Amino acid sequence: MGRPLEIVLDPPDNGRLANLCGVLDENLRQIETAYDIEIARRGDRFSLTGLQSQLGVRALRHFYERAEAHLSIDDIQLGLIELANRSQAAQAAPALLTRKSELHGRTPRQVDYLRAIQAHDITFGIGPAGTGKTYLAVASAVDAFEREHVERIILTRPAVEAGERLGFLPGDLAQKVDPYLRPLYDALYDLMGFDRVAKLFERGSIEIAPLAFMRGRTLNHAFIILDEAQNTTPEQMKMFLTRIGIGARAVVTGDLTQVDLPRGQKSGLREAREVLAKVRGIAFTEFLKEDVVRHPLVARIVEAYDAQTARQAPEATSRSEDDNHDQDRRSRRPR
Repeated sequence: MGRPLEIVLDPPDNGRLANLCGVLDENLRQIETAYDIEIARRGDRFSLTGLQSQLGVRALRHFYERAEAHLSIDDIQLGLIELANRSQAAQAAPALLTRKSELHGRTPRQVDYLRAIQAHDITFGIGPAGTGKTYLAVASAVDAFEREHVERIILTRPAVEAGERLGFLPGDLAQKVDPYLRPLYDALYDLMGFDRVAKLFERGSIEIAPLAFMRGRTLNHAFIILDEAQNTTPEQMKMFLTRIGIGARAVVTGDLTQVDLPRGQKSGLREAREVLAKVRGIAFTEFLKEDVVRHPLVARIVEAYDAQTARQAPEATSRSEDDNHDQDRRSRRPR
């Protein structure tokens, strides 16, 4: 671990210190988790141990300067992400007209994603959980609606976990598909407020539906989001993309590491990335684990699973080659 790195925060201010540390030092625990370090405190003196202690010092000083008011865990986690990307001007993101005035891209790829959505009729956001793909897409839809660039918002997901045969679930059709669409509702409520969203649902200005309901429709002057697109088939993806009408804008989001389709079924999102990569007017943003904006542990979880996948790939290839070799030997045996 090496020798501890010790600092004193100045000017001395007990109020700032309390806001920095949080209740029972919960904010310090977030900084420890983010940089895999240990922080010991006595008054305004801090001792940091770990390979990334210098980054921890930078974070402590950064948040101490902003600790005139209470700092929540969300403030700390989002601030840590911005610190990681400060040199790449993450703050230069397009401004979005939503209920959350502070909403903007926190990483360079999030900024690129927002710009791509504003500049293209169809945008794909592909990457791991927690990178803001869906939330920023919904925020862009709300922004376009509030600025009257579109007349309605349409959000859809494939209900693939139940094979789109939802009969075993209780309730009417709306109640059956509701669990699959809940993340989209949550984002709308957060960005527009519950009452306003409810009124827009009543007017038909916002619509949330399973992907199967898109067949046969032409969607004009709408902002359409297809979420969890890794669970579409190639036929479903083509069907969705050909629904786009005049004055419409579409965003497709998904994580190719979490495909729930039956074994052997190709993901429509994977095929679309291959087929449409060079089509003019379509943009692709590929998110990485560095873009995760959830709990600091989420980025490490993504990294651990990626490492496991990389280790297993050579083993799978070797087993496949052995199986093919055994099959060839059996086919050559005299009968």
